[in-house]
Amino acid sequence: MDFKKIAKSVLELEAKEIMRSAERLTDDISAAVETIYNIKGKLIITGVGKSGLIGSKIAATLASTGTSSFFLHPTEAMHGDLGMVGKDDGVLAISYSGESEELVRILPHIKRFGIPLIGIAKSKESSLGKYSDIFLPIDVKKEACPLDAAPTCSTTLTLALGDALAVCLMKKRNFKKEDFASFHPGGTLGKKLFVKVKDIMRTKLPVSDEKASLKDVIDIMTHGRLGNVILTDKDKKLSAILSDGDLRRALMGDDFSINASALIYATKNPKTLNDEDMLASDALVFLEQYKIQLLVIVNKENIPIGVLHIHDLIEAGIS
Repeated sequence: MDFKKIAKSVLELEAKEIMRSAERLTDDISAAVETIYNIKGKLIITGVGKSGLIGSKIAATLASTGTSSFFLHPTEAMHGDLGMVGKDDGVLAISYSGESEELVRILPHIKRFGIPLIGIAKSKESSLGKYSDIFLPIDVKKEACPLDAAPTCSTTLTLALGDALAVCLMKKRNFKKEDFASFHPGGTLGKKLFVKVKDIMRTKLPVSDEKASLKDVIDIMTHGRLGNVILTDKDKKLSAILSDGDLRRALMGDDFSINASALIYATKNPKTLNDEDMLASDALVFLEQYKIQLLVIVNKENIPIGVLHIHDLIEAGIS
């Protein structure tokens, strides 16, 4: 059995149904967008079975792109959760047949609230279609299921129609990437736009007086677990940084002495950052530009207040 051929035919059939629906779009889609946009409360999405699963995803997409929305199961609605529906809300009801018993039962109660009802179903003549103020058809000629029974093309089309509504509303709201990031603070974009240096930098610093011996500084480096020691002057201002790389290079010298001043072997005038409010993503660019792994964060007096290690940025998902 050629499963590649079968899979290809399924994808082609579902794509064909989406394209056919795209060609048959009417101004009802515009009416639906305007209605949802003007809702002062939330858009409540409801449906049963596969339509319910698709509805949950549509609700999640809308909620994450600027349209307050949540999914309400019709059965739960009939047993108290209708109380979640307010006078400023709207409802988007989904049922391919338009006759799902659990859904149809709550429609008269929704109409009683006097709020807009947008229906998505196969036929305007269905029960859902007749109750709807705005109707969006999802008629498909054939399901991809070989029995023409399991919802396949119809659910894909419904999902795509939900995405279309979400994108239209994003355009209507002038929804920008900053807005998207604010709804996804834990995502890559959210981290890139909101996480600052001060949110990631380490404040427990391996610091030593610049006059300390290499022997003493090595002990601080060992316990600091950063592979570096910050050397400061009598006023606590940054003088230099001694890295494990500096230490290895020092060991190769003929005049190496464990009791010598650490400042002799340290890197003077290291790269620093005096803006802890800088975006962490911009700090990463700085580190990569100068090919360094550790960046000392200093205040206006050049006193170290933190360090930023490239590994910390990577572990935090900053890219």
